[in-house]
Amino acid sequence: MPTYIADVRDSTGAAKKDKIVADSVANARDAFREKWVSVGNIRESKSFDISKLSLEDIKTSLASVTVKDKAVFSRQFAAMVNAGVAIVRCLGVLSEQCSNPKLKKALVEISAEVQQGVNLSDAMRKHPECFDNLYVSMVQAGEVGGVLDEVLNRLAKVLEDMARLQNQIKGAMAYPMAVGFLAVVVFICMTVFLIPIFAGIFQDLGTELPALTLFMLWISGILRSWQVLIPITAVIIISILYRWYYKTPVGRLTMDRFFLKMPLLGDLNEKSCVARFCRIFGTLTRSGVPILTCMDIVRDTAGNQVIANAVDAAKLDIQQGGMMSLALQKEQVFPVLAIQMISIGEETGQLDAMMMKVADFYEDEVEQAVKALTSILEPIMMVVLAGMVAVILLSMYLPMFAVFDKLG
Repeated sequence: MPTYIADVRDSTGAAKKDKIVADSVANARDAFREKWVSVGNIRESKSFDISKLSLEDIKTSLASVTVKDKAVFSRQFAAMVNAGVAIVRCLGVLSEQCSNPKLKKALVEISAEVQQGVNLSDAMRKHPECFDNLYVSMVQAGEVGGVLDEVLNRLAKVLEDMARLQNQIKGAMAYPMAVGFLAVVVFICMTVFLIPIFAGIFQDLGTELPALTLFMLWISGILRSWQVLIPITAVIIISILYRWYYKTPVGRLTMDRFFLKMPLLGDLNEKSCVARFCRIFGTLTRSGVPILTCMDIVRDTAGNQVIANAVDAAKLDIQQGGMMSLALQKEQVFPVLAIQMISIGEETGQLDAMMMKVADFYEDEVEQAVKALTSILEPIMMVVLAGMVAVILLSMYLPMFAVFDKLG
C-alpha cells in the first residue's frame, strides 16, 4: 500500500509532518484526523523502491500527456457535465476510458480529491504534468461562474487548434527531414564502402588519383577510423553547452530573440507565438478570468522569452492604468496589424473577440507560411541530395578518364 504524507497540527497549533500507510487518500485522511487536531495537504510519498516497481509504473512514468489527449478529455468532460452527470462520476468514467496511463492515474487521484470536497481546479493543480496553469485557471473560472461545460468546450477548442497547428508544422517538416536523413545515410554508405573499392582498383593500375578523389578518400578514412569520434564529440559538447546556455536568463533571451529574427523560420516563429498569445488570452478573458491573471498565464505559455518580457511590460502598464496595445507597441515585438486590432478591441470593449480574430488571422498566416516553407525546402533538399551523390560519383569516375587516356 502507498505511504501518504500530510501537513498536520497538534493541540498546541504546532505545524508538523506525519506519514501513514493506507490504501487510499480517503482512508489516509481519516487516519490522520484520528491522530491530529488539524490535517492539511495530503500527498503520496514518492520514495523510490525498485522492488515495488511494476510494468504499469514504468509505463506511467514514461508516458506524456499530449495536447490531443487533453483536448479529447476536455470535449468528453464538457459533454458529460452538460448532460447533468456529477463531476465525480464524470471523472470516474473518463479515467476508465482513458488510454494514457499518466492521465488515467491523475484522473483517479483527482476524482478521490473531489469526492473529499476539494475543488476540481485545486485537485487539478496538484498534477502540473497533466494540467498546466492555463487549464487550471480556466477550470477555476468555470467553477466560479457556474459555466464549467462552456469553459471546457472552449478549452477543447483551444487545445484542438494548438494540436492542429503543431501537426501542420510537424507534417511540413517531415519530408525535408526524411530527405536530409536519407542524404546523410547515402553519403556515409558510399563514402565508407564504395569509394575505397574503386580507389584500390585504380591504385593497382598505377593511375594517379585526382584531387577530388583524394579528398573523398580522406573523408572516408576519417569515417572509418577513431577520428570520427572528434566531430561527434564536438557536436555533443556543443549541444550540452547550448542547453546550459539556454537555461540561463541571458542565454534564453538571446536565443529567443535570434529565433524571431532568423531567416525563413523567424517570421513563422513570430506568427506562431502571436497566434498562441491571442488565442489563449481571448479564451481566458471570454471565460471570465481577470486580465492581470490572464497576463500571468499567457506569459508562462508564450514559449518565447522576448514575448514574455513584452507581456510583463504590458502588465505593469495595465496596473498603472495604461493600455495593453501601447505597452506591446513599445516593446516592438508584435506585428503592427496585431497591435492595431488589439487597440480597436480595447477601445470598443470587445478585446476578447478581437483577440480571437487576430488568432484566427495569424493561424492562417502560419499555415500559409508552413506551406511556402515546404515548397522552398523540398527542391533545396533534392538538389542537395543530388549534389552529394554527383560529387561521390564524379570522384569515382574521374580516375577512369585517366585510365582511358593511358589506354588510348
